[in-house]
Amino acid sequence: MSASAFQIRRLRQIDADQCHTLAELLIDCVAGGASVSFMHPLAQERALAFWRGVAEGVARGERALLVAEDAQGIAGTVQLVLAQPDNQPHRADLAKMLVHRRARRLGMGEALMRAADELALDCGKTLLVLDTVDGSDAERLYRRLGWQSCGVIPGYALWPHGGLCATHYFYRALP
Repeated sequence: MSASAFQIRRLRQIDADQCHTLAELLIDCVAGGASVSFMHPLAQERALAFWRGVAEGVARGERALLVAEDAQGIAGTVQLVLAQPDNQPHRADLAKMLVHRRARRLGMGEALMRAADELALDCGKTLLVLDTVDGSDAERLYRRLGWQSCGVIPGYALWPHGGLCATHYFYRALP
């Protein structure tokens, strides 16, 4: 799949059908072993509740949501948490970078990350922060894209199928 085989766009509101599709994406990622705050098996209602909360944050302007769509629909997503404390108006957290197993290793994750950089700048953000599983494919992607390591916390979270994993923190200063 080339970059032309998928398109990335910002969702400024999330309707019920999109919530269901995003919930299926999250369930697929958790089932595939992604440590993204949820345990396996992830119930549909729990995933829907998460995305309904994201939809509320997007509607309030507290979050920005990008989706990557292929011929089958939404296959990837990433969020910018724009709402930050008063002394950090220049910063956003990059969260829940998810790519469906059908679309992995095809450039979608990198395209989402590059689009997130552009969106952050458009939103007036010049510093991004994220965390990921230490030693993961995502970590390698972030390093390749120029993210700077801040350190690792051992035993920080659980893998979705059980067992502790270390979390690696990164930041990126935007031009």
